[in-house]
Amino acid sequence: MISNEHIEKFLGDVKPPYLYNSNKFVPGESYVYYSGPCWDNSELISAISVLLNGKWLVAGENVNTFEKEFSKKFNVKYSNMVNSGSSANLILIAALKKYYNWEDGDEIIVSPVGFPTTISVICQNNLSPVFVDIEMETLNFDLDLLIKKITNKTKAIFVSPVLGNPPNMDKLLDICKVNGIKLVGDNCDSLGTKWDGKYLNEYYVGSSHSFYPAHHLSTGEGGMVCTDRKELKRLIGSLTSWGRDCFCVGSDNLKLNGSCNNRFGKWLKNYDGVVDHKYIFNNMGFNVKPLDLQGAIGSSQLKKFDWIDEKRKEHKNKIEKIFLDNIKNISNVKIYDKADVSWFGVPFICESKEFKHKLVQYLEQNKIQTRHYFSGNILLHEGYSHLDNYEDYPNANSVLDKVFFIGCAPNYTEDMIEYINDVVEKFKEVK
Repeated sequence: MISNEHIEKFLGDVKPPYLYNSNKFVPGESYVYYSGPCWDNSELISAISVLLNGKWLVAGENVNTFEKEFSKKFNVKYSNMVNSGSSANLILIAALKKYYNWEDGDEIIVSPVGFPTTISVICQNNLSPVFVDIEMETLNFDLDLLIKKITNKTKAIFVSPVLGNPPNMDKLLDICKVNGIKLVGDNCDSLGTKWDGKYLNEYYVGSSHSFYPAHHLSTGEGGMVCTDRKELKRLIGSLTSWGRDCFCVGSDNLKLNGSCNNRFGKWLKNYDGVVDHKYIFNNMGFNVKPLDLQGAIGSSQLKKFDWIDEKRKEHKNKIEKIFLDNIKNISNVKIYDKADVSWFGVPFICESKEFKHKLVQYLEQNKIQTRHYFSGNILLHEGYSHLDNYEDYPNANSVLDKVFFIGCAPNYTEDMIEYINDVVEKFKEVK
């Protein structure tokens, strides 16, 4: 057994470039990245320790521990770690379809603006995405238009709050209740956001989360599927692991007879013999398990979450003020009074396509990273253009023309904030 102290001594002064403040910021030479992992040596030590000393390389006791810690932190009963946020969406929709007996062709309402794997997973499960145009104030879908899109085939609304900023959740929940449909959350950009004092994931029948390096917590790649429903959790776990029926996790895998106390039994109805429950497949599933070292990294990251959340909010407010104080041709997005947003980025809406292009190019030339609001209208993209007519969604179409965001990463230093201020102030001179 190699101790953490030995690993820390071995690492010494090693500072990989992705570690928190591993490189001194040099104004004009260093990039202000829009986001990135907020790691220090604790994540490296956790990962290396599991790699050297762990009982199993793939999902095991460390993943199981992280799942329990994540559930406790975000007030959800069950969490199931997977290898990415996109896989979390895939597993979530597949599990909900079977759990609620949705049929092929049933409809799920989504925004046409956002990340593609909120939409592709609907099609991959033989369900139909129904698009609702956005409102420009919040960039979330227009709830008045949404009501008009509900049919007798509508089974769920799949909401993905814009960079962490939610729509009117009270109105959305009321729509679901009145129409008997489910509210599902793509929470990949919204971890930590609250509505009326509760985490957003507490309002969903199921939610997905991402641990990609740009997100609030990072395990390199990774994701989580959450629910409060025990049987749905069982199904999520099965679909994550090839569709197997065995539900042993962590140290339970080492028990001779497993968690069910009947590991070797007559599990197949058309086979009169004893078989191992670990090789019983009741679902046609996937293999999207994470590595066990990712679970260990997740536990280290979770200890930092409150600080990460606080810093993202602080930096968002400072950076937004810098832009709004100095540039008159942009606006910020509306935030509802009940929303306590854990920001993924700082969004701005420009007055015109030409102005956005000029401002974005200026920031990029000065090494301040920018991003579009992801895909813009996904229906403009070749892989999705067959799903609907992009021309029917005018506000979604304007996103590529007018909307961009920059970062509010927790590991920004005061030097970086000051540099952003200096660059933005000088933009007046070059207009």
